[in-house]
Amino acid sequence: MISNIQQDGLEGLDHNVITAPLEKLVGWARARSSWPATFGLACCAIEMMATGGSHYDLARLGMEVFRASPRQADVMIVAGRVSQKMAPVLRQIYDQMMEPKWVISMGVCASSGGMFNNYAIVQGVDQIVPVDVYAPGCPPGPETLIHAITTLHDNIQNGELLRRRDARGAGANITIEQRDGQGAPQLVQLGRDR
Repeated sequence: MISNIQQDGLEGLDHNVITAPLEKLVGWARARSSWPATFGLACCAIEMMATGGSHYDLARLGMEVFRASPRQADVMIVAGRVSQKMAPVLRQIYDQMMEPKWVISMGVCASSGGMFNNYAIVQGVDQIVPVDVYAPGCPPGPETLIHAITTLHDNIQNGELLRRRDARGAGANITIEQRDGQGAPQLVQLGRDR
């Protein structure tokens, strides 16, 4: 190790708390101190509340305190369908959040309007705010939301979300797989046995 320092100077040292690049330290701190602003609108909000309960222990991810004030939050979890009347409120809360800010779209209704294909429901929250991670399901369970949060944290830490946002001018659009055992619905053929 001494010969590495003599040959390469400080570049010869292994990265640690003191010598790590500032960018990696900032990414590490951002990923471990994200505070969610909840935007629970429908049945997905019940699953989001369950995720915050003691059984799933969201505190281990640094997100145990759901913020009521958008000025204290940097992650918005949009859980459920967004009506046309609620869309300006959602955008106002997003605009009041501190930078950098991230959005998780929880459930098929928030992501694409779901089964509500009508004039009253926004057909995807990405029309209002830039979405970084999509959590699929109807409703997605706590395991899927935790997977979305850890995916978000990993991409915040390595700087991928900011790179994607700069390149696209929109959210990162990362879609995760469902983790709570709810698969695609199976078709059941009804009829009499002959």
